[in-house]
Amino acid sequence: MKKFISTMLVLVLAFTLAACGSSSGSEEEGRPEVLKIGFVPSQDSDTIADTVQPLADKLGEELGMEVEASVMTDYNALIEGMGSNNIHLGFIPAFGYVLASQEYDVNVILKSIRFGSDTYKAQYLVRSDSGIESLEDLKGKRWAYADATSTSGFLFPAAQLMEEFDLADTNELTTEFFSEAIQVGGHDTAAVEVYEGGADVATTFDDVRTQLEEEYPDIMEQLTVLDYTAEIPNDTISVTKELDPEFVQEIKDVFLSFNEDKEMIEIMNEVYNWDAIAEASDEEYQVVRDTYERFRDSITLDSL
Repeated sequence: MKKFISTMLVLVLAFTLAACGSSSGSEEEGRPEVLKIGFVPSQDSDTIADTVQPLADKLGEELGMEVEASVMTDYNALIEGMGSNNIHLGFIPAFGYVLASQEYDVNVILKSIRFGSDTYKAQYLVRSDSGIESLEDLKGKRWAYADATSTSGFLFPAAQLMEEFDLADTNELTTEFFSEAIQVGGHDTAAVEVYEGGADVATTFDDVRTQLEEEYPDIMEQLTVLDYTAEIPNDTISVTKELDPEFVQEIKDVFLSFNEDKEMIEIMNEVYNWDAIAEASDEEYQVVRDTYERFRDSITLDSL
């Protein structure tokens, strides 16, 4: 009897281990049952979930699996979601990618093309009647920016201003150079903040005003571009390290095929102003990494 019980225990244990192995196998092999992709709205977030759903559906159809799209509150939430592997693929700007790569070994696979270019600049927007004519005139003014992990909304302008005016850190930038700095969640929101007089300057991608003309027909006249930053690599599509390389290649192939799909490119354009999708490598984002490393000790994101 004891021998029978021992044999049964061994069989039960073996069955349990086999079951555990099979339940986690898909994750171990790097192909999840549901591919979860994350977005952060750079503009109005009210309709982005509905806008990106056809893209998720098409991606799922081509990959032969369920794809779930999530709209995150900000880029930090997206990065943390990828770090915990709750989000497998993220649409992340250059600075967010650098942070995600550094902290969680997230890998860039694709990048956006806008107006035929894979780089862009950040711009400083001020009211045309403000009397602000130089970066130095921004001293004591109120700054509106989208997100502290935004490359064009925050990192490059902050780095430029700290270098030009010999500022010790972002705390000095946001409380001494500027009278106030406010994070407003979107590039369009930052521009509107200046348009409506709630802030004196907004830092945004170039040129957010064109996305606002329908609602604010005179915005091109009312807001002036004061200055630009250096060139910035375009946004990324990045994936977690847990995904299998062959599966990642499948994902890349599907996204690249969207270049021949007018409907998908229109969706990408509506969400992030992407005109096309191209392959990308980590080396292309070294300029962002160098900018961050140069000011790393003085860029205190947690305090913003």
